[in-house]
Amino acid sequence: MAELVYKDLGRLDFLAALALQERLVDLKQRAASADILLFVEHSHVYTLGRGGKASNVLVPEDVPVYRTSRGGDVTYHGPGQLVVYPIIDLRSKLRKDVHRYVKNLEMSAIRTLTDFGLAGSRRPPFTGIWIGPSIRAPALRGGSCSGFRPTGVLEGATGLPAGLHNRKIAAIGVAVRRCITYHGLALNVNTDLSYFDRIVPCGLAWAEVTSMAQELGAQQSMSDVRERLLYHFADTFGYSDIQKYEDGRSQIEERHLPSSIFDPRPALS
Repeated sequence: MAELVYKDLGRLDFLAALALQERLVDLKQRAASADILLFVEHSHVYTLGRGGKASNVLVPEDVPVYRTSRGGDVTYHGPGQLVVYPIIDLRSKLRKDVHRYVKNLEMSAIRTLTDFGLAGSRRPPFTGIWIGPSIRAPALRGGSCSGFRPTGVLEGATGLPAGLHNRKIAAIGVAVRRCITYHGLALNVNTDLSYFDRIVPCGLAWAEVTSMAQELGAQQSMSDVRERLLYHFADTFGYSDIQKYEDGRSQIEERHLPSSIFDPRPALS
């Protein structure tokens, strides 16, 4: 039975969320357990992928900048943005191929946007979700769970055809440690887009950044978006048993996870 446990962490500092992910990855490597999906909103922060260029962080001012182990370049996280961190075992079911995993993650977001009347699309070889017409470009190749770099050979390219709508609404940057995923997807729902002006988002100088609120002309319910994304994630990845984590629930302990595992505070001590 394909089993998924999800948890809404609410507003949480980026480093606390990262420490939690790393603990969960370690536990899943040591013992079989349900896959996990974490939802979170971060305080203002810029993060760089492992190969990201520091020069793409233009004027961070008082916003912290952290180098991470995910793929991709620089991005922004902050209030009004729904961040999704899947902690799943790529050796299970049909998710062994990392590129297929990323495509499924993208499809989950595309289907979510469709529920709100937005037409999202992929734009290979760039990861993430875009609003506007797609570009035909060479697909990425390779992708075993032991060595994946989710950045395309054209990343940072310029000179794209004039008139295209290059509005990116969701960024994806994943990391895989011994076939267990972490990091994930950031969907701009009600995000203050001015923070993207201080960086070159994803290292793509030609790209614009947008949000659901900007495209739809009104603030959107974070809980509604979260609910639809959970549904489409579970459906796309084929989970048949979905459980919401509640503190003290016995089913978490039965899955070899300590009852306090979703509490990030011990990781900071």
